[in-house]
Amino acid sequence: MHRWAGSARVADAPVTVVGRDALLCAPALAAAARPEWFAPDFWQTRGAVGALETSGRGSVWIVSHGGDRWVLRHYHRGGFVSRFVFDRYLWTGLERTRAFREWRLLRRLSDAGLAVPNPVAARVRRAGPVYRADILTVYIPDTRKLSAFIAERRVPEDCWRRVGRLVRAVHDQGVDHPDLTAHNLLVDTRGDVFLVDFDNARMRAPGAWQMRGVERLERSLRKVALETATEFDERAWAELVAAYGGARR
Repeated sequence: MHRWAGSARVADAPVTVVGRDALLCAPALAAAARPEWFAPDFWQTRGAVGALETSGRGSVWIVSHGGDRWVLRHYHRGGFVSRFVFDRYLWTGLERTRAFREWRLLRRLSDAGLAVPNPVAARVRRAGPVYRADILTVYIPDTRKLSAFIAERRVPEDCWRRVGRLVRAVHDQGVDHPDLTAHNLLVDTRGDVFLVDFDNARMRAPGAWQMRGVERLERSLRKVALETATEFDERAWAELVAAYGGARR
């Protein structure tokens, strides 16, 4: 068994050690958190799995806990390396693990009132020089990807300005989202916009990366328009950029 030295608190939240697992969660859940929460079988045997959804790097489970619904995601590698190392990452310290880093970022943004998934808990299981990880976040109901609305030519009114303001707010918090695309922006039935999938996001000082993020989003929107045989909306993009430039902390 590995000792988790120096890990008493991370991101102002307690770390609970159970066997080989290090769990990070909101203080209110610290006493109740269990490694079993991160196993789909645990929820299936209780009839608490609401849905299974596929993503770019595997599947996510929608599970029920009391009156809440959570999203359970296991960290998988992407790209060519995933053919050889599916879900293991090099150990460089507990605070540098993907799950703990993402949990901390989401906690920071949620506390600032931004429209991102609220983090519930994260688990890291170390095995020698590598580790595996999982994260639980609060489920955001009644949402679909912005790309789906574009494909249907039904983007809600004021959506583009809301996207611009949200992206700017995330950047103002110093968070560089590495996959800022139309697939990671969710829109609910009221037209509210949420940004998801902060795996690999990181804190950075203000710089050129902010505009590169906006440019990345533009490329994604143009690609979606091409793939769905819709026209890239130049006026909508101008609204988004204006809202991004006009937003303030």
